[in-house]
Amino acid sequence: MVQLWHPVLFRSRIFKCMLAILLLMSSLALSRLPGTADAASVNVANGIQFRDTSGNIVHAHGGGMLKQGNYYYWLGENRDGTNLVSLYRSTDLKNWEFRAHLLSKSMGGELATANIERPKLLYNSSTGKFVMWMHKENGVDYGEGRVAVASASNIEGPYTYHGSIRPLGYDSRDMTVYNDNGTAYLISATRVNADLNIYRLTSDFLDVDSLVQTLWVGQYREAPALFKRGSTYFMITSGATGWNPNQAKYATASSISGTWSSLANVGDSLTYSSQSTFVIPVAGSSTTSYLYMGDRWAGAWGESVNNSRYVWLPLSFPTSTTLSMNWYPSLDIDTATGVIAGSTSGGEFSPTTSYKLVNVSSGLALDVAGQSTANNANVQIYSYWGGNNQKWRIETVGNFTRIVNVNSSKVLDVASSSTANNGNVIQYDYNGGNNQQWTLIYVGNNSYKIINRNSGKALDAAGTANNSNVIQYDYWGGANQKWQIVPAD
Repeated sequence: MVQLWHPVLFRSRIFKCMLAILLLMSSLALSRLPGTADAASVNVANGIQFRDTSGNIVHAHGGGMLKQGNYYYWLGENRDGTNLVSLYRSTDLKNWEFRAHLLSKSMGGELATANIERPKLLYNSSTGKFVMWMHKENGVDYGEGRVAVASASNIEGPYTYHGSIRPLGYDSRDMTVYNDNGTAYLISATRVNADLNIYRLTSDFLDVDSLVQTLWVGQYREAPALFKRGSTYFMITSGATGWNPNQAKYATASSISGTWSSLANVGDSLTYSSQSTFVIPVAGSSTTSYLYMGDRWAGAWGESVNNSRYVWLPLSFPTSTTLSMNWYPSLDIDTATGVIAGSTSGGEFSPTTSYKLVNVSSGLALDVAGQSTANNANVQIYSYWGGNNQKWRIETVGNFTRIVNVNSSKVLDVASSSTANNGNVIQYDYNGGNNQQWTLIYVGNNSYKIINRNSGKALDAAGTANNSNVIQYDYWGGANQKWQIVPAD
């Protein structure tokens, strides 16, 4: 009889097979350890306050990101009165885990009374150090105009604070840093924001080595965000209008120290009510996307920085040296593939949910008079009783929204496309007119101002009684111009 197998060889093969299976199982188990799960596609709402995995509000205002391993680390300002800079991490850019307070007033010295803004992180591969740069003020006013530096061997700290300087004697306010393949740069607003300086850092990233150039002299650009795509460097900046948003602009160059292009607009006239802070490349198996990170500062509606919200938008590139950015109520993000796409689903307001719009001054609801389903029917305020004429859907149309009455399916419309104060508000079949499109801007205390695209004026209740007319009017901050938007009963 021919022996078709050898007992020792057979057992050896079984052993090798079992060993391979065990190794595979161990690998799978390790890959599923808490905090190391693979990222999946997620939907991230825009214009909101993020919450961490413990349910607490994320305080990373004016912040930046640094990718390390599988994690995106997000650090930023915390204005809780004790802490100055906080750090979070995520694999999918939606679920953020609090890791540490990196700097706090309890560290003493000049930090005890400091105000810290726009912290950013660099990693120095030669020294193995994580280096944090930030804008430092005295906590009373903006008279210091300094940058400060801290470093650590671990991204989560503890950090050693190295003090603050005026780089090469220049005042420094809004700033960012950028690591260009081992050579690091500080970009900061100077001459009380009139100019923007680019400095080269020392090889250890802990100090300023030289001034590279001064950009846009006298043009008052702040909030710089620098990134590179292909062979082109892009820099996004904002104007200097305090807490209030303005038109973002960008410029390009073939090298950081080279000639920068003239400034061009990006986004809408208010940058979708945000100010730039950082652009993070999200590289995956399919592509690399570039995510604009902006702050919707609560100071614009009279609240503290810690009540601010975040605006994240995907950047697109019509050519290798041009940039565009559109509004989306939410983003679909897949960090595994690198694909980030704007979405009209999800977001702060769902297009499939019916809402009531309650006037803050009167407590009365936005209402179509007489439950009319006709064009030109008047819009008023009235005690909420649950009628479909008092319920509205909020739907995205490009960079704006249309507000659709549930009863009639007609939209909120400024009659005759008026751009004047007291222009009457009606309902009408949607025809794509700018007078039928609106921008909803959070103004604190769970309230919004609703701005007409055509006129730039606010939705306004002319009185506080039932049947009071709804008009448009220049926004001046009155409670009659503020609306709470809540799911209808």
